[in-house]
Amino acid sequence: MTDTSRTLVRRAALAVPVLLALAAAWWFTRDAAPPSAPSGHDHSKMAATTTGGPVAISAADAKRIGVTFATATHANLHRDARLAGEVVLDETRVTAVALKVDGTVESLSANVVGTVLRRGEPMLTIYSPMLVSAQEELLVAKRLQANLTRSASDASANAGELLASARRRLLNWDVDPADVDMVEQHGMSHRTLTIRAPVSGTVIEKNVVPGQQVMAGQTLLRVADLSHVWVDGDVFEQDLPLVRVGQEVRVEFRAAPDDVRIGRVLSFEPTLDATTRTARLRVSLPNPGGKLRPGMFAELHLIAPQAAPTLVVPRGAVLSTGERSLVFVRRADGRLEPRQVIVGLADEEQVQILRGLNHGDVVVSSATFLVDAESNLGMAMGGMGDMPGMDMTAPKPLSEKAKEQRAPSMPDMPGMDHSTMPGMQHEMPATKPVAPSPERKPPQER
Repeated sequence: MTDTSRTLVRRAALAVPVLLALAAAWWFTRDAAPPSAPSGHDHSKMAATTTGGPVAISAADAKRIGVTFATATHANLHRDARLAGEVVLDETRVTAVALKVDGTVESLSANVVGTVLRRGEPMLTIYSPMLVSAQEELLVAKRLQANLTRSASDASANAGELLASARRRLLNWDVDPADVDMVEQHGMSHRTLTIRAPVSGTVIEKNVVPGQQVMAGQTLLRVADLSHVWVDGDVFEQDLPLVRVGQEVRVEFRAAPDDVRIGRVLSFEPTLDATTRTARLRVSLPNPGGKLRPGMFAELHLIAPQAAPTLVVPRGAVLSTGERSLVFVRRADGRLEPRQVIVGLADEEQVQILRGLNHGDVVVSSATFLVDAESNLGMAMGGMGDMPGMDMTAPKPLSEKAKEQRAPSMPDMPGMDHSTMPGMQHEMPATKPVAPSPERKPPQER
């Protein structure tokens, strides 16, 4: 065996104890029992838990995060509501202007939207063959009555009835009585007649221009009386008990903050909108001078009579999860227990509790969200401790005997620092250093 072979053998012999020591260390430090497959643990129960358990918070921590307490008590709830509204036209004061005969509009006095009309003022002139024919019949009946005045009484009476009928026809077609009298007095018909405004108001819609041919019943103008307007608002379903017909409502306007008016509830719809869950409320409001214009935004304040005392808590005490409402009640041992409640009406400061609390219960009134987060965290950690292989308790310290079993002795080797290996900081017996092999010389030098 050559010197090189002997050196390799020596090094292999020294490496065997190291490998054995590493194998022993792995054997004694491995887990005693491998974790079993999860069985019997329902994760869906943890996901379904939406309410945490009782939580304990020290007085110092409560002060640091801003937790305060209040007592559930009986008090008078200020039953009022604020609604967003909009000024609209009073539909009972809107008039559609139409002619009762066919014809052609010759001229138009109310030629722009916004024109203010007065009842009886000239509105337009029209040429209509029907009106011309009715004027001719009136004149014929007038002459016939004059010729039969001295004749038989029956013929004179019939002529008078014919004259009255021709006159009524013109009046029924909205010809002004003064114009009919003028036709009788002058004894001649007019090509065009003037149609006067039937009501007073402001033109809000115009569908005709001069020279246009129109038909009977066609809407030419829409005239609105703006001395009264409506204010429409949407009432949420929880505020419907506050509304009654005839109730006073305070109305404010964004465009005029100093202009506060008092109106009365005219009506409200009996059904709710399926999307917004609101009902339309209508308030009648005087509008002297026409300062309020349709389309203006408004804010309605409903003030209902004060109800009897009821159980209330501060608004900050109730935590709404979307599906239910929670409050945290302080128990006798000081822990905060989440409790589901049924809420009723509310004002700016208090909420009515219909079920879930008793008079005198002490509840968290502020920082409720932080308390709820702490409660849910504690419940989640408690649920994780029940999982197989998930031991939430702290491990016990190893005894001296266990330490000796986990870290067996291992011979020292040159160039190997055992202090860096876990569990091998104890002293090792030193081995005799191996002398380097002599340098091999060429055959000719031996």
